Amino acid sequence: MEISKQPIFKNIDCVQFYIPNLQEGLEYYCNNLGLRIIWKSDSAIGLGMSEGVTEIVIQNERKAQEIDIKVKSVIDTIPEIKRAGGEIIYGPFDIKIGKCAVIKDPWGNQYVILDATKGTFITDDEGNIIGQNSTSIKNIDYSTRKSSDNNQESDVNLKE
Repeated sequence: MEISKQPIFKNIDCVQFYIPNLQEGLEYYCNNLGLRIIWKSDSAIGLGMSEGVTEIVIQNERKAQEIDIKVKSVIDTIPEIKRAGGEIIYGPFDIKIGKCAVIKDPWGNQYVILDATKGTFITDDEGNIIGQNSTSIKNIDYSTRKSSDNNQESDVNLKE
């Protein structure tokens, strides 16, 4: 099978786990397993691993495990998914950093696509979201966890 088309998926953005008590989740994933806080909100915390761009997100809103795949544009990707036989379960809808949609492939596998068309989070040294960078980014290096895109120290290194 010859593939001439560019992949529409950029990378696995995150894997989300439901954890009713986020403090207990931090104890397990950070203190015991060594993950680092990248960002946090009232209902979710993004955790970085030692390599790659994929985050583990612990959250206390949805009880299902979730895989989020980053795309350049959710709006442009939806027609391609439909043409390929995929189904849009929900969305597209706005999220803080861009757009999102829930997809089901022809075999019943469900996943989320998202983009960062509205930018990325700016965080303080403790991972609290303090603003938003309106520039979309291509790669994040969580091993250094410093921002090269603004004057404040952030939990991520933004690369073009």
